[in-house]
Amino acid sequence: MNTPTSLPTPNEQSRRVPASAADSLANSFVTSYAGVVAFLAVADEGSFSRASDRLGIGRSAVSRSVQKLEAQLDARLFHRTTRSTALTREGELFYENCQPGVTRIVQALEDLRELRNGPPRGHLRIHSTPGFGRKVIAPLLQSFHAQYPDITLELLLDDRPADFTADRIDVSFRDGRMEDCDIVARQLISMQMVVCASPGYAAANGLPRRVDDLTQHRCVNFRMASGRAREWEFKIDGYAQRYLPSAEHTFNDLDLIVQAVLHDQGIAQLPAYLVCDLLNDQKLVACLAQHAPDDGGHYLCYLSRKQLPARIRVFVDHIAEQIRSLDLQCLTTLANAAAA
Repeated sequence: MNTPTSLPTPNEQSRRVPASAADSLANSFVTSYAGVVAFLAVADEGSFSRASDRLGIGRSAVSRSVQKLEAQLDARLFHRTTRSTALTREGELFYENCQPGVTRIVQALEDLRELRNGPPRGHLRIHSTPGFGRKVIAPLLQSFHAQYPDITLELLLDDRPADFTADRIDVSFRDGRMEDCDIVARQLISMQMVVCASPGYAAANGLPRRVDDLTQHRCVNFRMASGRAREWEFKIDGYAQRYLPSAEHTFNDLDLIVQAVLHDQGIAQLPAYLVCDLLNDQKLVACLAQHAPDDGGHYLCYLSRKQLPARIRVFVDHIAEQIRSLDLQCLTTLANAAAA
């Protein structure tokens, strides 16, 4: 059977096809597709019987599909005798033009199967809130890339929720409490919130013993991507309460708030993962622990559990294991130390 040599590119072919022909193809695609598959099988096998065995359908079904295709093309594609089946000149030309497309389709199917079941590879686009991304996720990417060198990584830091479709996000890390039921949200660890100050500030101003005492202190607030200042959360007499103190300083970056607190500029409520090391090293002190709110969570999110590409699957498993091995639950650690 002849094989294609120098063929026009898809763009060149599309420029040569009149709009009316393209519309005709679109209108008859289902029939054309079945006919083309049957035609290629007969051409490759040299027999309608062997083509029917290859496709797993009856010989008469193969014959009907080829006949419909010939009627659509208004051309005879095979010379048929009782002993042989051979391509006509028109059939040879049609085969040569179809074969590159079929090869590309088969290659596309094989590539996708390899992405799903083969060694993990490809590009991974990751979204995270800035604080969690800098402090927790970014340091873990080096060990992941060392284990999976064929996966390229892109980390985007943004306080706004990820738009998986528009931004082509594969995995997103979110903080707080999940309300989006359209995504898979896997909780990595609980998200504890800690009110803290520097030892210098505490020595000069004391520390609040009740939530109402915050009115007597300089507070540092966080401005969210929405433009609103984030309320502080507490649990008082078994009930969740929100409180927004007057702020002497407001930042839209958690790392800047940590620096302000370290430099004796005020008190702030911060996620535990940002301040655990500082509390353990006594560079910060915690207060109002008796009114700590119920934990939210740090979540790893993706669109679907079904047909998850290998690059996403191994990243999810690796990062979940690594994060859970970190000591980011400092309220629990401090409480256990105090009890001991």
